[in-house]
Amino acid sequence: MRIDDDRAGEWTDPVGPVGSVPPGRRGRLAPTSKDVARVAGVSQSTVSYVMSGKRPISEKTRRSVLEAIDQLTYEPNAGARALAGHRTNVVGLVVPFHNPEAASGLMAFAEEIAVIARGRDYDVLMLTAAEGPAGLVRVQRRAMCDAAIVMEITTDDPRAAIARELEMPVIFIGVPDDRDGLHCIDFDFETAGRLLVDELADAGCPEIAVLGWSEERVGLGINYVPRFRESARARAAERGVPLRWISAAHTRTGVEGYLDAALGADGGPHPGLLTVHSPHDVGAALQQRALVPGRDLDVVSLCTDVEAEAQPVPPTAVSTQPRDVSRLAMAWMFDLLAGDVPAELRLVEARLARRGSVRPTGS
Repeated sequence: MRIDDDRAGEWTDPVGPVGSVPPGRRGRLAPTSKDVARVAGVSQSTVSYVMSGKRPISEKTRRSVLEAIDQLTYEPNAGARALAGHRTNVVGLVVPFHNPEAASGLMAFAEEIAVIARGRDYDVLMLTAAEGPAGLVRVQRRAMCDAAIVMEITTDDPRAAIARELEMPVIFIGVPDDRDGLHCIDFDFETAGRLLVDELADAGCPEIAVLGWSEERVGLGINYVPRFRESARARAAERGVPLRWISAAHTRTGVEGYLDAALGADGGPHPGLLTVHSPHDVGAALQQRALVPGRDLDVVSLCTDVEAEAQPVPPTAVSTQPRDVSRLAMAWMFDLLAGDVPAELRLVEARLARRGSVRPTGS
């Protein structure tokens, strides 16, 4: 697996709005491969070989040509692309690591994608910088990979417009508000929210206190946060159970603050706890308070089965199934490489696994 993160920072659109004339080109002809050769200090045939891959080129020369292509925003015409139409056997994984909390949660996806790619004689190029649409433009222009899987999708994702225009297949793991013409796959966070709220409501919890994502994570606009949150809130309202959403950092301090806010000190009935954080931190903090899930209070979690089963009291949970999502995304990607597949939204089904963290009704 290769990692490309050399383009971090704010993005300035090198090609302008989709369908517009790129900045700097107005009033003059678009750059040609001859211009690229001049800027790179190589022959025009060398540029052709870099684009087609028909002859081995030194990495230094290849880099010079690619940098000249970027500088000139050169786009080969359709005929040249057809001549150069070879497979790289590389899939691009666009997965910006905004912070350690996000990175740890994304590695299961990346690992599964890499394993599946290797089984199909493909490599994975990880693009970890927060480039926005520029990353996708650069990947296609440089012919770095055959297709791209894009993660950390926001509700108003600026990459959606360019993804519709690219010739290479692009799959979003996530659901932007405007998904027309996009291939999107994700876990069904909406149903997950309803299942977890129902479990606590059925147990007779007088209130539900949600340990939500951190304010930093919420501020990024990641699509699944409002999808899960609004679904849980709507279901709680339907069931007539008050729901408090408490955002907290993915740290022990954040969990302690959440429990202070959720449990209070009045000695009354405990609310049902719904956590989207690692259940390990919550379980350890409850243990410090001599509270046992399933005996003293009810706890449910949005987490993987592996995380749940590793706890002293495994929580009733809905698994986000990152490996299943990744497997389906990769299968879809290879279908797209083989031929046209209609753009649509595919959701991995949410299922509740009951364990010992919720008390029987009436106990």
